[in-house]
Amino acid sequence: MYSQLWKFSRPHTIIGTSLSVLALYTIAIATTHQNISSIGAIQLFGTWIACLLGNVYIVGLNQLYDVEIDRVNKPDLPLASGKLSIAQGKWIVGLTGILSIAIAAGLGTWLLRTVGLSLAIGTAYSLPPIRFKQYPLLAAFCILTVRGCIVNLGLFLHFNRVLTGVDIVPPSIWVLTLFILVFTVAIAIFKDVPDLEGDRQYQIQTFTISLGKLNVFKLTRWAITIAYLGTIFAGIWIAPTINVWFLVASHLGLLGLLWWRSHDLDLDKKESIADFYQFIWKLFFFEYLLFPIACFVN
Repeated sequence: MYSQLWKFSRPHTIIGTSLSVLALYTIAIATTHQNISSIGAIQLFGTWIACLLGNVYIVGLNQLYDVEIDRVNKPDLPLASGKLSIAQGKWIVGLTGILSIAIAAGLGTWLLRTVGLSLAIGTAYSLPPIRFKQYPLLAAFCILTVRGCIVNLGLFLHFNRVLTGVDIVPPSIWVLTLFILVFTVAIAIFKDVPDLEGDRQYQIQTFTISLGKLNVFKLTRWAITIAYLGTIFAGIWIAPTINVWFLVASHLGLLGLLWWRSHDLDLDKKESIADFYQFIWKLFFFEYLLFPIACFVN
């Protein structure tokens, strides 16, 4: 049962959410020069739980309304495989959504706004009749808005208010937000490449169907390249608040790894495409590790 709950939660998104919460708390500590207090630690833990529950709600709701498609694209998912029933899925989604909002409401206004907006957009993404995921641009907009803007700005403002009592977004957070925003565009346009067969069968219009796998791959690679190069130049611009040498070296290294790894991608093999998609997520994870370090070791 626990293994099926873990699969239902979509582990790569859980890792991304966890790292984003920890990273933004770390950057808030670094930029405000505050010490870690018991109140701050409680806020960190509570925020993490609220965001994890919200994450499960969003990905779970998507699976509830994608069961038939997932039986083609992702047959190992718990609902698609029948290892979790639809009723169980509904209970999980309902409870996690309610608990996420309740915990966020108890911890602060900015966290409630962040979680509330994320859940609202996640609902509109999956739930008929709105179901934004049917439309490539709206689907991409939902993903980049939540992952790119709402999470980074909302969580930082929440932690900053807890630590200092003020609402200020420093340049370093704008740089991180812009990186994640562009990187999320890459994730949003590439995520449907492995699911081409099922999306076409159930008439879900995606960038992959409209543009073809090769063009989507090229767009993805260039979007990530722009994210890395843009962060390097922006890091030089905000040099007094960040370790520029660490930022430049780490981002150039990951950019080189991206281009080297992309040469092994075989667009005719679903397994190869899925592996490359997971590699993109690992690069996404790394940013939430490297950027706080660049702020902390300055």
